[in-house]
Amino acid sequence: MSQTNLNLVAISIFLITLSVLVGPFFNLSPAVPAIATFTILGIATLDSFSWQGKGGTIFLDWIAGFSSQHRDRIVHHEAGHFLVAYLLGIPVTGYTLSAWEAWKQGQPGQGGVSFDDRELASQLQVGKISAQMLERYCTVWMAGIAAETLVFSNAEGGFDDKNKLVGVLTILGFSESVYQQKRRFHTLQAKTLLQENWSSYEALVNAMRQRASLEDCHAALGVGS
Repeated sequence: MSQTNLNLVAISIFLITLSVLVGPFFNLSPAVPAIATFTILGIATLDSFSWQGKGGTIFLDWIAGFSSQHRDRIVHHEAGHFLVAYLLGIPVTGYTLSAWEAWKQGQPGQGGVSFDDRELASQLQVGKISAQMLERYCTVWMAGIAAETLVFSNAEGGFDDKNKLVGVLTILGFSESVYQQKRRFHTLQAKTLLQENWSSYEALVNAMRQRASLEDCHAALGVGS
């Protein structure tokens, strides 16, 4: 079972336990929590095997979406990826700000900014990549964490971004001792790019908040540059 579904089950068990504790005060039958437990576990199992955990991801993301701070972090995080990719010449092909939007567009996980990375993929297939391309993509992957840190003083997202960086470095034969060094270096690189183009970054954040089209997002990047 995926971590997403484990989180979903944990939340469900907490709510069920709470219902058992408060049930007597509301004349709630003991059968209700039991039925709910089996139902939730069954749905989580079906989601894990049939939908690759997408249902649980959408549900948990929907719950988190009630937090305005969570939504604000998401848009700032993804705008960081978008702007740094634009500055480094990596074509952005789209973006989503929720798991539901990602699912509707056929994207895995919780979505985010998507790139035209065919050249990267072709080089990775042969296990060799140019130093320039590696530097560009590593900086883009760390840009979401960099943006969150600049705006909120810490980063809550970026788990998948770190995995991408580590995955590519592993394919290329780098040792584990290099991973942390690369993450710190490219996070700093991304921070510098964002700070140097802060007006464009803020304009992009505002555009993405309004779910602006890709064309309008690119137009927003001309502000303050």
